Amino acid sequence: MANIGYIQVTRRCNQKCRFCSNPEIERDISLETAREQIDEFVRLKYRGIILTGGEPTLFEDLPEIIRYAIKKGLEVRVITNGQKLSDMSLFKRYYNAGLRTIHFSVHTTRRRLQAFLTGKEDSLKNLFGSIKNAGKLKMDTMINIVINKYNSDHLDEIVITLTKKFPFIRHFIFNNIDPTMNRVSENPDTVARLVDFELSLHNALGYLYGAGYSFRVERVPLCYMAEFAEYSTETRKIIKGEDRIVNFLDDKGKIVQESFYHGKTDICKVCTYNSICAGLYEMDTYYSSKELYPLFLDPKPVIRRVLTSD
Repeated sequence: MANIGYIQVTRRCNQKCRFCSNPEIERDISLETAREQIDEFVRLKYRGIILTGGEPTLFEDLPEIIRYAIKKGLEVRVITNGQKLSDMSLFKRYYNAGLRTIHFSVHTTRRRLQAFLTGKEDSLKNLFGSIKNAGKLKMDTMINIVINKYNSDHLDEIVITLTKKFPFIRHFIFNNIDPTMNRVSENPDTVARLVDFELSLHNALGYLYGAGYSFRVERVPLCYMAEFAEYSTETRKIIKGEDRIVNFLDDKGKIVQESFYHGKTDICKVCTYNSICAGLYEMDTYYSSKELYPLFLDPKPVIRRVLTSD
């Protein structure tokens, strides 16, 4: 197994994304707590950690946490909105601490829409400057995309634009929006139906697959990504029997996720992918079970490919 844990280092942020899953509060992690959480992941034989927020680059002690985790033998990644790393001197602080893998959160490659979704007029300019600097430092660069109503029709445009502009990007992660978080409840217009993104997601994954990029998809039932079932994060966790630990800075505290199944309906019972499909997140609360349909494909090739890949 190759589990990767999550540590929130701050809940402060310099954007105000309309669908943020961890909205801003004035709270940072202490170095002592961070070291304790890192030590726990080492004891549990986790492969690595992802440092997240809020916006991690606002946390002054981030280089120290990176240094400590690497010293303990963990792979370290940082998820950032890319608003500060267009400053190469700051980026080099993390690089010199040992950081070699970075995730940039990209909502769209359309300037005005990115500004609307983030509440920051120059968001895309800063983000592109930061990704450019990642290339200069030869960082292992990944892109996180939250699927929402406003980008649901051009996910393929986003990945094509980014790969043309920054060909060194290695990996893409698509996360369907988590509608349970309070920022989304304030902005329900951001939640897309499954059918809204079905075509553009299919085109995006097809493009990435054909161009040789790796990718993962989360909170999307397999009936909406049948050709790419082995790239579902939940499906991979289900098949491999992995868990996921996330250390939050708010009242949620430490969450150990051992089950990756969501809601299912009677239609799912006849689907041959039922045992390896997570189902529909927040079914019939935010997403309609009427959008689901059964697949009649052999799951064994999917299982085999998952078990023989990283």
